[in-house]
Amino acid sequence: MDTLRRWLDSDMGHSFLSSPTAIGAALVALVCLGCAAFAPWVAPHNPFDLATLELGNARLPPAWYASGRGAFLLGTDDQGRDILSALMFGARISLAVGATSVLLSVVIGISLGLAAGYLGGWIDALLMRLCDVMLSFPPILVALLIAGVGRALFANAHETLAFGVLIVSITLTGWVQYARTVRGSTLAERNKEYVQAARVTGVSPLRIMRRHVLPNVLGPVLVLATIHIATAIITEATLSFLGVGMPPTTPSLGTLIRIGNDYLFSGEWWITIFPGAMLVLIALSVNLLGDWLRDALNPRLN
Repeated sequence: MDTLRRWLDSDMGHSFLSSPTAIGAALVALVCLGCAAFAPWVAPHNPFDLATLELGNARLPPAWYASGRGAFLLGTDDQGRDILSALMFGARISLAVGATSVLLSVVIGISLGLAAGYLGGWIDALLMRLCDVMLSFPPILVALLIAGVGRALFANAHETLAFGVLIVSITLTGWVQYARTVRGSTLAERNKEYVQAARVTGVSPLRIMRRHVLPNVLGPVLVLATIHIATAIITEATLSFLGVGMPPTTPSLGTLIRIGNDYLFSGEWWITIFPGAMLVLIALSVNLLGDWLRDALNPRLN
């Protein structure tokens, strides 16, 4: 509590409390994150428990329809799974993929960006050409390639493989932005007095990058990572919608939208509209938080 109180009394805390948009986005993100994290305890049903699924409950409308049932507030999908429960478990998968891929992208991008910006020379040239090459491969193409190779090598590990394919494909195309951002900031920091003083005292380059340069380049990375989480979640949903991501038996937001798309024109709109709305809420709230964080960390706007 003391840490939270000190943060609220700081300049960033004051900026947050004075921004209704940031507060609203944080509340929406917190509710979505809470429902996803505690899905096994707060969800009305378990969509992974095949023993509780009945095909007679398939494609039931929301509870406020005459033919709906109170046990399924937002209706059911084609397998009889409760949409509300599937949304909670699906958001859990989407957030896990987004957070893991962004974390890996940040670690790889910061490491390579620091090396390129501080060491310079042929290392800088090689890493920047590698960034140019990776930018030419979209995540969907990388996911298709990795999925094809992975399924050929591990034919019996479909769900585990799909989760890994999503993380690897998003990470391989996501670290480039962090590497370029950190490289630019490092180029501006490496010739400053505190770095020169550390060199004169005999501090190793690795320690200088880790203890002196890194803390001064984390601001832009933090903003970029916040926005990138929303992009990663949307990418996961897109890949799952195209059939490259999670399988239909795993209710991620992308698979739910893909399943519902087959029944959209036959009247069962709730199967795809509610997962789509959940995806929009998560992405919008995270993007709004990223915009606030960018403004709060920009000294020119303070």
